[in-house]
Amino acid sequence: MVNLATVQSGPQLQAQELEGAIARQPQNASLYARRASFRLAAGQLGAALEDINRAIDLDDEEGEFYFIKARTLRGQNRLAAALEAAETAAQRGFSSPELNLLVGEANLASRHYEAALEQLDRTLRQEPDHAAALFYKGLAYAAVADTVQALDYLRASLAREPHQPEILHQLAFLNNAYRQPAAAALYSARGLRVAPRYAPLWYDHGRQFELQSLPDSAHRCYSRAIQFDTTFYRADYRLALAAYRHHQYAAVVPHLQRALRRAPRLQDARQMLAESYEGLGQHAEALAQYRLLVAENPGNRHWTYKVWKVRGQAQRQQNDTFGIEAQPSDASILQE
Repeated sequence: MVNLATVQSGPQLQAQELEGAIARQPQNASLYARRASFRLAAGQLGAALEDINRAIDLDDEEGEFYFIKARTLRGQNRLAAALEAAETAAQRGFSSPELNLLVGEANLASRHYEAALEQLDRTLRQEPDHAAALFYKGLAYAAVADTVQALDYLRASLAREPHQPEILHQLAFLNNAYRQPAAAALYSARGLRVAPRYAPLWYDHGRQFELQSLPDSAHRCYSRAIQFDTTFYRADYRLALAAYRHHQYAAVVPHLQRALRRAPRLQDARQMLAESYEGLGQHAEALAQYRLLVAENPGNRHWTYKVWKVRGQAQRQQNDTFGIEAQPSDASILQE
């Protein structure tokens, strides 16, 4: 069997093997670029960026160096800088389907959908069967609500990479979004056979159960998603929503606490958390959430009123706890 630890450490070891050559030839830009590529493959993004910047300092006319820099910056999620480096790579004469793919994907992540589609089309003109380009085109069309083309491109990508969990997830997710749970179930079930610990697919499988009014099965799937990935906030949100509808506020709180750490603007989540704390009689915690709602929705009289109301309850609760005589309320807090 393949030793996965050895495979994973391969790029790191290759980078280390170049250190002697670099010590002997410290002005050789290509050696730094090669080590940057190995470090990038090993996930050492900071070290990779240092190496490729050193290579560019020594030779700023080599387009491939800027392509390596663009890949590294994209790995750091520095989208604008990655696009700038990719443009410089093209200006320096570097051309490849992978450069167009990187620019297309970075534009997609930046929500520049027309620019993304243009670059992805360039990749596909060079390599018509490029699975990643087909996949990203599907995501771009989904983002602009062209469902027919989105599904077509995602299915085309799947035909070239039939065991890729992320493609199966996106197909299941999109079918669920358009209330086609039977079709979604086919993709999520197929994906779980390939990747039984992949949290997004457990979420998709739970969502199709929910859409078919099978809440217990949905609950089990959402719980599995969180078991495999505690950062997958959508599953936490769905579990919280079900508990909230049944006034099970103690169950709501931990799910929404986690979800809001990952997605602070998640629709209605902060409201549900505030009301759950209030329902549990935890007025100080509810007050903190209502204050955040006021900050997020300036001028909203309902949340301003809730701050005033719950602050009074929190003060009385604190006074009762410490045996302090209650003080007259300050009507000015309605102006918060």
